[in-house]
Amino acid sequence: MQIETKKVSGVSVALLLTLLVSATAWTAESAKKEHAELAKAMTGAKVSLAQALTASAGEGKPISAKFEVEDGKLQLSVYTETDGQFKEVIVDHRTGKVIKAEAITEGEDLAAARSQSAALARAKGSLGDAVAKAVAKHPGHQAVSATPALKGGPVVEVTMHKAGSWKTVTEKLD
Repeated sequence: MQIETKKVSGVSVALLLTLLVSATAWTAESAKKEHAELAKAMTGAKVSLAQALTASAGEGKPISAKFEVEDGKLQLSVYTETDGQFKEVIVDHRTGKVIKAEAITEGEDLAAARSQSAALARAKGSLGDAVAKAVAKHPGHQAVSATPALKGGPVVEVTMHKAGSWKTVTEKLD
């Protein structure tokens, strides 16, 4: 009976490892497809992430920003905060004008906005300054997203793109 249990355990471990490797490969492939789709869509963008941060400031303090493909179209989104209230501001990626601003009141978006705001509350520098530093350190790269976090202190993780290659750099905010 003990031998059969070990066989079952060995088979279970092998099956679990196969599923884990398959899931990891699927996730990597999915991320690759998303990156390719986003890179292609961004070829039409005339507004930088830094410009979107400036454009959205009329709706509150920018706390994060990103380019994303939403419903098959490029979207430039900035989260802002004013007195503990959060908004998602959509900036036209061709003109730099605010298209709409909607309150963030629930779910994952609210949790993300609170976390980002908390990180920036401890920062000495601004989100815009961090994005500018990252772009200056990596000539030819385009900032795709900027997300503050607390990692031994306030930082901004800036995802960047250049000619099909992607990287995320971290800029300190203290």
